Amino acid sequence: MLREGEVRIPSGCAIAGIMNKKGEAFSGTKVVDSIAIMHDRSNGLGGGFAAYGIYPEMSEHNALHLFYDNKNAKKDAEQFINKHFRITLQEEIPTKSTAKISGSPLIWRYFVKPLPERLMASGLEEDDYVMKCVMTVNTHLPGAFIFSSGKNMGAFKGVGYPEDIGEFFKLHEYKGHVWTAHGRFPTNTPGWWGGAHPFTLLDWSIVHNGEISSYDANRRFIEMYGYKCTLQTDTEVMVYIFDLLLRRHKLPLDVAVLAVAAPFWEDIDYMSPEKKELVKTIRAIYGNLLVNGPFSIILACGKGFVALNDRIKLRSLTAATKGDFVYVASEESAIREICKTPEKVWYPRGGEPVVAFMEGSSLVEVPEQCAV
Repeated sequence: MLREGEVRIPSGCAIAGIMNKKGEAFSGTKVVDSIAIMHDRSNGLGGGFAAYGIYPEMSEHNALHLFYDNKNAKKDAEQFINKHFRITLQEEIPTKSTAKISGSPLIWRYFVKPLPERLMASGLEEDDYVMKCVMTVNTHLPGAFIFSSGKNMGAFKGVGYPEDIGEFFKLHEYKGHVWTAHGRFPTNTPGWWGGAHPFTLLDWSIVHNGEISSYDANRRFIEMYGYKCTLQTDTEVMVYIFDLLLRRHKLPLDVAVLAVAAPFWEDIDYMSPEKKELVKTIRAIYGNLLVNGPFSIILACGKGFVALNDRIKLRSLTAATKGDFVYVASEESAIREICKTPEKVWYPRGGEPVVAFMEGSSLVEVPEQCAV
């Protein structure tokens, strides 16, 4: 097996996303086929998927997906979960034995609701309570790792090529209305099950192609708000950034994008007075959340996704639509593999988000020129 440092592909990693704007569920086979076309962007050290709408019978429960190194870690984590949540259902996540995936940890899921008395005593909103519990397990319980914690969604990831991870988790048996995928070529961090993409918190998930040179500044800022970066990868911080900006600080999406992929100062000088004042204010308040380095990302939630390049577009990103479907991927070939004749194909400019939400729903205010 190739190890980090033996081979380096500067543009490595692949991302893909598919959603249905009417919220109609479709098989995970599509997204697996899409990411598989970009096989050569990976090296077998990481692959994964996020799927939304896959647990309709448990849609009011947080679905906790966990990796365990051993049975003792499982026992400790379950003791913690039982202390803070009511578990409606717990089970090992179904997998398929395949020669291409080996060394997997114990993989379980728990459908839970916060214990009312615990939630009331905490003084927190439900999402913040769940977030705090996730951070506690991942920081203080060795050998246990919560890698997915949202409602009616789940992440499935591991060490391997993404198409093999998809087979391992039997994703063809799941149906969802939003899917994202990632094939990893670890740049500066080790390939391990917890470090594979996507990275999630509550209903958010993120997949990323690139390298974050501003990681330490981003991490120090985000940890002031109770987030803990523990996963040995630069991408983890990005899901926390968007959770802070969108969920906790309730910024409009276009304003959150200005914080993460801010225009250059020379471009700000040519803006209208109102826009210039807004951008300067965001740069002053959230300057440490500016993400430097090459990146293309897909940020997903139950209502849809946002795809975004860095401000000078150092990583590729393609978008397309056909009927009620919206597609984004690192390469156009990954879209045409599952949609032979898209109605529209385009290549977003740096710092310009592709925003695709289900009809009749909006996460936050969306700039008209960015909506699909």
